Amino acid sequence: MSIPVALDELRDQIRRFALAPYLLSVSDDARPHAVAVAAVWQGDALVMEVGKRSAANASARPQVSLLWPPNEPGGYSLIVDGRAAATSGDGGLAFTPTRAVLHRPAATPDAAKPGCSADCAPIPLTRE
Repeated sequence: MSIPVALDELRDQIRRFALAPYLLSVSDDARPHAVAVAAVWQGDALVMEVGKRSAANASARPQVSLLWPPNEPGGYSLIVDGRAAATSGDGGLAFTPTRAVLHRPAATPDAAKPGCSADCAPIPLTRE
C-alpha cells in the first residue's frame, strides 16, 4: 500500500512515537551500526549529535536510516531512509528524509505479497 504524503505528514508520524529513534549506518567493514539519538527538526532536516563512529560512517556513506521502534508489542515501527551531512566538526548530523515506511510483522503470511511477510505502509515523501 502506498500513500503519498507531504513532509508535514512525516512530522506528524514521528510525533506519534514515544521512544527515541535509532540511527542506522554502515561501518568501513560493512557491519551495521545502530545508536539511539535525539533528533529534532530544523527546517526540512532532522538534526542530531552523534559519536565519532556514527559521524565517520555517515561521512563515508551518507545514505543512512532512522528507526523509531513501536510504542507497543505488535505496533508499527517507523523506518525513514535519507541522507546525512555533517553540520559541524563536533559530531552534528543533519538528516534529510527521502523515503519512509510504517512497518510491522504480519500476523499471517500474505500470498499476494510473495517474499514479504510484513504489514508495510510506505510513506512516499513529497514536498508542497
